Amino acid sequence: PFSSLSASCWSHLHPVNMFNSYNVKFHHSKALTSPYPGSHIERSQVPEDKVGWLTEWKDYNPVEYTAKSVLAGPSWADPQINDEGFSPKFNERDGEVERRSLNGLYMVENGRPRNPAGRTGLTGRGLLGRWGPNHAADPVVTRWKRDRSGNKVAHPVSGKNILQFVAIKRRDCGEWAIPGGMVDPGEKITATLKREFEEEALNSLQKSPEEKAKLEKQLQKLFSQEHLVVYRGYVDDPRNTDNAWMETEAVNYHDETGETMDNLHLEAGDDAGVVKWVDISEKLELYASHSYFIKLVTEKRGAHWSEDPASECQE
Repeated sequence: PFSSLSASCWSHLHPVNMFNSYNVKFHHSKALTSPYPGSHIERSQVPEDKVGWLTEWKDYNPVEYTAKSVLAGPSWADPQINDEGFSPKFNERDGEVERRSLNGLYMVENGRPRNPAGRTGLTGRGLLGRWGPNHAADPVVTRWKRDRSGNKVAHPVSGKNILQFVAIKRRDCGEWAIPGGMVDPGEKITATLKREFEEEALNSLQKSPEEKAKLEKQLQKLFSQEHLVVYRGYVDDPRNTDNAWMETEAVNYHDETGETMDNLHLEAGDDAGVVKWVDISEKLELYASHSYFIKLVTEKRGAHWSEDPASECQE
């Protein structure tokens, strides 16, 4: 299970593309859980050996479900697949909507895209707006934990310096997460990363134009510096279905001195209930695949992750 990421480590999966090797057996975990988020809908049970589409399963009988909020036709959602006038261009850029997957080509069967990671026990779109990939961006904003004298704090067991990241508590499920969100049609990923961080962790939507301008200026330095793309691809998300799934680009913006972020007041906004700096370690339990992204950041930065050296991933 991916809740104990140190054990499974996903160590044989290339961080930038989880499907670049066909001998990798990808396990859904959160994308098989019931009830489906925000509903009483139970997924059809999918045994571990039947997740992959290459395994024949004539009796597979998934439940069809698309949430009413999606069927109501908001601007961020596609119409139903057989609606008149709707002919999506899968595996390509479709007008302003990005229908290409970060993991390469996906199959389309009977007009519906097929989840590249396998069966989920549910067809339709669930809570997701787009058929096929639904693109998100996750900004991992980090700094070193420091004592009152400003010195970096090392973990007493591992001896490695402790990283902190800005975490939000999601309103929808109460889980801690990276303050990310969906890429708007036509929007560049870099713009999404900055916008979502401002909205979720700094409550920019409730700020006056003057306050907003000041925030922009302060954040510009952090978001324009060299950053680290830690992950691009499919996300094991509880909202995924056989026909709609989450993909993300997780990017680390690191404030080495801490000066930029020290001058910013964290304030929960938009989808966030609470926002705060959190010490990073393997004990963190986060939403969807967020623990994995955080772990990748600690590896790249040489920071503390585990008290047990044996649980560090051996590539």
